[in-house]
Amino acid sequence: MMYLAAIWMLLQNGPLVKLEGFAQGTVWHMQYEDGGRRNFKTQADSIFEVIDGALSTYRADSEISSFNQFEDWRFQSGHFYEVLQHSADIYKATGGAFDPTVMPLVEAYREGKRSGRDWTWKADSLLQYVGFQYIFFDRETVRKTKPDVRLDFDGIAQGYTVDVLARYLEAQGVQRYMTEVGGEVRCKGTWEIGIEDPQQPGKDLLGIKLTDAAISTAGNYQNFYTANGRTYGHIIHPKIGFVHPDSLLSATIIAPDAVTADGFDTPCLVLGFEGSKQLLRREKNLQAILLYKDHNGHTAVYMTDGIKALVVR
Repeated sequence: MMYLAAIWMLLQNGPLVKLEGFAQGTVWHMQYEDGGRRNFKTQADSIFEVIDGALSTYRADSEISSFNQFEDWRFQSGHFYEVLQHSADIYKATGGAFDPTVMPLVEAYREGKRSGRDWTWKADSLLQYVGFQYIFFDRETVRKTKPDVRLDFDGIAQGYTVDVLARYLEAQGVQRYMTEVGGEVRCKGTWEIGIEDPQQPGKDLLGIKLTDAAISTAGNYQNFYTANGRTYGHIIHPKIGFVHPDSLLSATIIAPDAVTADGFDTPCLVLGFEGSKQLLRREKNLQAILLYKDHNGHTAVYMTDGIKALVVR
């Protein structure tokens, strides 16, 4: 669900190790400078396995799946607690535009896409099971105050995984790297990143130079389906179920870490163009590029002040 057009190049000084694999339903990449050319593929695979054991809703034996079946849960790993805490912070900062309890709505959208039918008629009845206010937790346990409320970290888990991979590399003494899962990127050192034109997929609209930061993009122009002349996008609005048409086409967020960048990009699509600008004015630690459709139907660019110095093409 996150789209960066390309990872172009590392402005490198030494030997570069390149690794890739498949996890969390997508392709992942790691590139890093290491004089000993150490291969951390096995360690990366282990990290994915442990995180999936905590956060994957596709695994019946994961922590999150177990919690979703019951009313309370004692954390078995730090990953569940850490992502839940990040989710709570972003939920509050976005006024509920990010809400990890949207799982019933996500399931309804996926079923609609599989069947090619309208799903939004179910939204009103499903919204009673959506609301992060029903989730309470501390460092040891999490509980729900309303039955059938369930958690889904798909909107933040890949960014979190990127950060865990980055922390592992730094613990091994790696000083220059890029970690990426499904388009969520974190780097140390300087990289050049291409940002895709939503109305011309595969073509870059601009490029930026990213240094010691993370980047994530959410768009409403790839994951959708059409039924009876109506288009249904994958962006879920936690308060009404679906997102009304808006000029905003994609939101690219730059933040100190990937879990933050990943967590804030989709809420921008929920809030729309004007709502996103208001959010970004409040969140001083974020930089952003908003691509939107102008009155002539062309792709236009809105950038926060801190981004402008990073644009290279």
